[in-house]
Amino acid sequence: MEINDLRKISDYLWEIPQSYDGRMRVPARVYASSKMLEEIVGDESLQQLVNVAMLPGIQKYALAMPDIHEGYGFPIGGVAAFDLKDGIISPGGIGYDINCGVRLLRSNLGAEDAKPRLRELGRAIYAKVPSGVGRGGKIIFSGEEFDKILENGARRIVELGYGVAADLENTESGGKLDRASAGLVSKEAKDRGRDQLGTMGAGNHFVEVEYVSDIFDNEIARRLGLFQNQAVVLIHTGSRGLGHQIATDYVRLMMRVMGNYGIKLPDRELACVPFAAEEGQQYFQAMAAGANFAWANRQIITYEVRQAWQEVFQGSGGELALVYDVAHNIAKIENDLLVHRKGATRAFPGQTVLIPGSMGAGSYVLLGEEKSMEESFGSTCHGAGRRMSRSRAKKEIGGRKLKEELEKKGIVVESGSFSGLAEEAPFAYKNVDEVVGVVADAGIARKIARLKPLVVIKG
Repeated sequence: MEINDLRKISDYLWEIPQSYDGRMRVPARVYASSKMLEEIVGDESLQQLVNVAMLPGIQKYALAMPDIHEGYGFPIGGVAAFDLKDGIISPGGIGYDINCGVRLLRSNLGAEDAKPRLRELGRAIYAKVPSGVGRGGKIIFSGEEFDKILENGARRIVELGYGVAADLENTESGGKLDRASAGLVSKEAKDRGRDQLGTMGAGNHFVEVEYVSDIFDNEIARRLGLFQNQAVVLIHTGSRGLGHQIATDYVRLMMRVMGNYGIKLPDRELACVPFAAEEGQQYFQAMAAGANFAWANRQIITYEVRQAWQEVFQGSGGELALVYDVAHNIAKIENDLLVHRKGATRAFPGQTVLIPGSMGAGSYVLLGEEKSMEESFGSTCHGAGRRMSRSRAKKEIGGRKLKEELEKKGIVVESGSFSGLAEEAPFAYKNVDEVVGVVADAGIARKIARLKPLVVIKG
């Protein structure tokens, strides 16, 4: 695709018209600056977005955020809304890591007070939060209790003593999607996830201790309990092997049955069925169970991080309170539409939004704006977005050298794998300042605060 194929709507919004491909049911739109667009057209992500615009029942347009890059089926950074009667549901529009998401914890400590104990804190969190591919945890539930967690998410975890009521109040959807059914989650998925609650995983997942480096809106920051130079903790992980297996199971099912519904696709990775069909409802309920598992996972990690915090600071660091928890990779019924967000964040007006940047670059706290409801189905970006494959990143730098470079900048690094660390090198991602700048200038989310890293804990 060429830049000339896109029509400029504003300095930060571009459109691929329906005339680009006769199979498109709606236009495709992408939020980006002119500079970012030059890089975006270099991969297949915009073609993937065009493919999404061909799906039955899609409303208004297929949409992508400035952190867009190639994904499975949908591009990562993709948003699409479908009619509940005539539209489809697609695992490729949600992702394999169902409800991969981010939560922010605030402390009472200033960064300077925390700095003398940062290495000790990094080691304590690394010891408390199991991480790595396939790695299990110490907190294991089975049988009926595990099913209760799949159907009640973080709410059940708090009932079991791993949190407080305020945690649920500050979690998107209260930490639970309704209509979740443990019975529609396969035994293989349950077996993969049974010992993974309270674990981080690998890849781009992390726990980071950061500090508030900049405040852009004093009133909102104060309302969120944030202050200049405050030490905070960011947690980024999702549904682990359970979510991956749910997606795998239902992609296989949809590939078998979608011909029964007369669905023809430009890309089999967009495997889908009508949302109203039996298989569509089954996947939606299984996906909800996967989302609930992810919220339960982040809730237990919060419990583990709080334990580490208290062990290191012995009460002098105060309690870690949850600012907010946001979901990525999810489908939800909103305003009588089924909204798919794959690598995108809900940004309803007044809602807190958390945008993690690349390792070492820092993160943002935003607030959803009214314009997001008008333009983006109440959505915004979810992170910096990759610009380089993991394999290429490892060729560019070794993990040991990267750790040394980060520590020279004063960032403590705890990681179980130098190879995994290299995959997440900062240069492998887009500039988070530019990504956030686009959504802020476009008016769909407002900058509240910027965070910078002190400690990075990776799988």
